[in-house]
Amino acid sequence: MVQHSTPDSTTNLVTSEFPRQLDIAQVSIYGLSFLSAGMFLFLPLVNLLHPSHWQRLMGTIHGLGAMFAMVVMVYTGHLAFPLLRGAGKILPQMRTLAFWSSILSFLAIATGNWAYMRYRAGMDFGGARAWLKENSPLGQYVLMEYHEFSVLFTLPLAIACTWILWTYGDAILEKQNRQVLTATCVALMALMFFSMGGMVSGIGVAKIHAL
Repeated sequence: MVQHSTPDSTTNLVTSEFPRQLDIAQVSIYGLSFLSAGMFLFLPLVNLLHPSHWQRLMGTIHGLGAMFAMVVMVYTGHLAFPLLRGAGKILPQMRTLAFWSSILSFLAIATGNWAYMRYRAGMDFGGARAWLKENSPLGQYVLMEYHEFSVLFTLPLAIACTWILWTYGDAILEKQNRQVLTATCVALMALMFFSMGGMVSGIGVAKIHAL
């Protein structure tokens, strides 16, 4: 007696040709996530379209430096949470990330000081600070003042955490060094929040008036 399996083969064919709704949702979510992240990372390159020569040069260099620094410091601060719970396997990675956070923080601050010289120019020279104080003092006294001081905390925090992690080594996970580990992880979390706040406030000032 011969059995026909035509309906089953047709069903299998339809299932193989058309992806499940779950697969479509996953592809859409991952695609939009990577697209959004890519557009955010290339945000400093928008300065290349600015008509001002100074904005094209300073804005792009400082924007790239600040963006790279923020990405590394945010990732470092994110890993501080499992490290605080005692995840020792990420300790070598944390030492490397803390070191690069120090380097990138210095570069971001150095390029920021270079751009700040142009920012402090007078009204006759098109300085953004003078224009903001005249037309949008709230942007100057809230956003810019916060931006100036918050980002400066990233460098000493990163250097201190780097020194502690490399000095103590794996011994930082021992019970007697629990307070040192806690203080280091809290400092790394603060590093993350200062870098994010500095990026947001800097973009806010640049949106009101560029260099």
